Amino acid sequence: MKRVLSDMYFLGRKCIFCKKYGLYKLKDKRVKCKHCKKKYSSSKLKRDLQILYYFYLEISARRAANELNLDYGVIHRKFMHFRKCISNYCQLEARKLYGELELDESYFGGKRKGNRGRGAKNKTIVFGILERKGKVHTVIVQDVSADTLMNEIKNKTKKGSVFYTDGWKSYASLEQYGKHNIIDHDKELVNNRNHINGIEGFWSFAKERFHKYHGISKTNYPLYIKEMEFRFNHRNENVYNLLIDICIVRRVV
Repeated sequence: MKRVLSDMYFLGRKCIFCKKYGLYKLKDKRVKCKHCKKKYSSSKLKRDLQILYYFYLEISARRAANELNLDYGVIHRKFMHFRKCISNYCQLEARKLYGELELDESYFGGKRKGNRGRGAKNKTIVFGILERKGKVHTVIVQDVSADTLMNEIKNKTKKGSVFYTDGWKSYASLEQYGKHNIIDHDKELVNNRNHINGIEGFWSFAKERFHKYHGISKTNYPLYIKEMEFRFNHRNENVYNLLIDICIVRRVV
């Protein structure tokens, strides 16, 4: 692993910021780019790229620390920094969703199952909106009341969209905001359009990854949710290069 990382990601004489050749060494052992004038430590950059590559591969901080021979606390702090950069990036690229939209809520964490509508005890409630042929947007909510969900819908979607939901009562007023299609899983088979398979697919995508984590604090849950949103939305792209840009080059914090 280490040798592959060294061969693939150590940038040598090419500047990580402007992507041009023209680095030269300074007396303090850092390098400076003659084009963009940026200065940085190539050894620290190499270490950060290695840590970021483990994060990209979704390898645990504990394993990364062992394989890179670094302190676990260093790796954990770096991973959380990456998640903060991702969360801020998601906010920057956010826009109002429009068209055919699938809406749903899901419950994360906690050991005890809760009842929908009364708040799942000890669980984090996540509301999701998926734009078909587009991206998913997630937000942590305190409850699944009509006021809470409709407020998020109006903030994150454009009026006149086509909405697909299940029969949860909080979605009843959607018909005043756009076309509302209700899916009854008990009575009808999924057809070409009348389904919420997309957002349910995202929940499966996220929960499969959450199973690897233990004891995520309520404070940090939004960062992990946004990481899942980011990975899902960019799953067909070169995510590692995007992470380099977000977490190291631009440091979106």
